Amino acid sequence: MLKLAADTEVVLLDDDGHLRTALCQTFELAGIQVQAQSSADGLLDALSPQWNGVVVSDIRMPGMDGMQLLEELSQLDDQLPVLLITGHGDVPLAVQAMRAGAYDFLQKPFASEQLLDSVRRALDVRQLVLENRQLRMALAEQQQLGERLLGASAAAQRLRQQVQALAPLSADVLILGETGSGKEVVARALHELSPRRNAPFVAINAGALAESVIESELFGHEAGAFTGAQKKRIGKFEYAQGGTIFLDEIESMSPEVQVKLLRLLQERVVERVGSNQLIPLDIRVIAATKEDLLLAADEGRFRADLYYRLNVAQVQIPPLRERRDDILSLFTHFMGQACQKYQIPEPELPALQRAMLLAHDWPGNVRELQNAAERFALGLELAISAPLQPLANNQGLPLPQQVEAFERALIAAELARGHASLRSVAEALQVPRKTLHDKIRKYGLGESPAGGNPPG
Repeated sequence: MLKLAADTEVVLLDDDGHLRTALCQTFELAGIQVQAQSSADGLLDALSPQWNGVVVSDIRMPGMDGMQLLEELSQLDDQLPVLLITGHGDVPLAVQAMRAGAYDFLQKPFASEQLLDSVRRALDVRQLVLENRQLRMALAEQQQLGERLLGASAAAQRLRQQVQALAPLSADVLILGETGSGKEVVARALHELSPRRNAPFVAINAGALAESVIESELFGHEAGAFTGAQKKRIGKFEYAQGGTIFLDEIESMSPEVQVKLLRLLQERVVERVGSNQLIPLDIRVIAATKEDLLLAADEGRFRADLYYRLNVAQVQIPPLRERRDDILSLFTHFMGQACQKYQIPEPELPALQRAMLLAHDWPGNVRELQNAAERFALGLELAISAPLQPLANNQGLPLPQQVEAFERALIAAELARGHASLRSVAEALQVPRKTLHDKIRKYGLGESPAGGNPPG
């Protein structure tokens, strides 16, 4: 089977040994890496759509001829440059090949510089094609990531950048975040943007597994390993072979399971309960916790060596209260999803309610916000885990400052709705436009919805 060297730029196919030798010397003198052979045997298996090179082939060859090769290569990658070498009688065939997608054809005899010029241009074109593909792939990944990790705030943008940087790597990841902040969403994004995307993603909530079954669930067991083990069971780690395993609430694992997990991470092997056979693993481990694991280690509740082994790369998910710019857009998104799900019209969100949403601390984070949005879509009260206090962050301040804080929140909420002009904002808030302009300037709320400074 043909194997291409990593730096091969040109594959040369010609059954004329003297010409093949001469052309190889021409390429080598020009600093172009070439591999040559007398036929197309094995070439299709050796090439891939990611190969950054050019095929130069004679039309008349034993076995697969140049025209057949062009057709096969077009199916592999219709933008792979193929240059055909033709004899005098093959010119009409070469013209047909150009119409079929060949990059160029050279009629024998040809000058070396003519060949080199055509190959260099083809290599430049190939480089541009691959760069454009990479850019399109990166844009598609960004769009996919933006659909998963919503938000326009600086904190949300940093999170997406971090996930996009870590996703292609094989390193294990530790995700830190409060309850409801979206740890599993981040873990799935890391998996789906990784080379492991077509292999299993196995999510396990360690805190939800009974102590009596957690070892069997994670590592599997052999038949007869313990009472009730009537047949062999494949554990979650083994099932995730080639993919990603997500361990949520890692802090809830018992010391015994922590020891086994540490060994698994270090040696990348798993041993089923009741077995002495070590099974090699090819997995990526993503763990998540809402606790400070170093503090838990100091208190003797978590192994410090396991923490350092898990913490190869770290993703910190900001709580919703630290990304308030995303609250209204997230609420609107979830409300729209709920309305589509239940096939009901989307309700209007009054300015007062928007201000209250912005002022709430959201201890349950995105999960709490999603539940509140769904309830609101159904015409129910905003369901939150604590009484909704618009001025919760300003208690203890003098009354005038609390009033100003509430007024600022109301105006900011209305501005965030994307009005076309300051006039429509003023109408929604039922205040004169000049008054609104003065308050926008007073509270430092920036530019008007129309994009310029508020009129004086």
